[in-house]
Amino acid sequence: MNKFCKKIRNSVYRKPFFQGIDDHIPEEAGGYVDNNVMPMNSPTRSSPHSQNSESVERFSRKVFVGGLPPDIDEDEITSSFRRFGPLVVDWPHKAESKSYFPPKGYAFLLFQDESSVQQLIEACITDEDKLYLCVSSPTIKDKPVQIRPWRLSDADFVLNASMPLDPRKTVFVGGVPRPLKAFELAMIMDRLYGGVCYAGIDTDPELKYPKGAGRVAFANQQSYIAAISARFVQLQHGDIDKRVEVKPYVLDDQMCDECQGQLCGGKFAPFFCANVTCLQYYCEQCWATIHSKTGREYHKPLVKEGADRPRAVPFRWC
Repeated sequence: MNKFCKKIRNSVYRKPFFQGIDDHIPEEAGGYVDNNVMPMNSPTRSSPHSQNSESVERFSRKVFVGGLPPDIDEDEITSSFRRFGPLVVDWPHKAESKSYFPPKGYAFLLFQDESSVQQLIEACITDEDKLYLCVSSPTIKDKPVQIRPWRLSDADFVLNASMPLDPRKTVFVGGVPRPLKAFELAMIMDRLYGGVCYAGIDTDPELKYPKGAGRVAFANQQSYIAAISARFVQLQHGDIDKRVEVKPYVLDDQMCDECQGQLCGGKFAPFFCANVTCLQYYCEQCWATIHSKTGREYHKPLVKEGADRPRAVPFRWC
């Protein structure tokens, strides 16, 4: 047994009810984006899955585990972590691949109760601000693996509480690495463009785990335009260095800025023009009228994709 695992085991024995596990973190896991709805609102802070309904959850019930032995299978992973409570082992595209081994050396632990995550964290040992436990496979004994929980409070950060949150000065950031916290996203974007008043990491409503995207709200139009004009930005923080896409955050409850609903029966506008000469919502009739003008005929409208994710669509003239 190596010295690191002895150190872990000693810490575990001081808490005999808990025990060890595995990990390390590949970059592609950090940037993986789920194709689900990304809510604008903040994640819920409590859940019926918690054993103690009176306590407030601190962590997502979904935990990333990396650096797994290459020959460890789903049953062995489950067995290693079952001491913390009921769980399911999952990884991206598991159903399609029909593999019984995590193909890239990492997996996600989906615990039934949030208290299991807290017990897991208590059983870990910290080394350079990372959590580790040891796990064994048929050919590798006591391999240190990294445990990466997600703290719910890291999903939102207000940089400037004196400024109101304006959805029309908010950008969608796609491909955000999973380890990145809202505070870190806010600092990066404020350093690049200034004027950041809020940043949020989009999480799924059930497990409250990062989905690989975020939102950043600016306090002024200049910073907002600078961000969407850049289109792509390099997120650099600690071990993270990833190019991500920046788009306007498209709302689905806006009236046409041209006719205020008079030409479309009061319906919400389906199109948003992200060109800096427009930055407005349009109904189909107003889009056709405004964008038939010289210089605007090549603008492309954005619409919602997956409820929140903006998507460019071709506009065909009638």
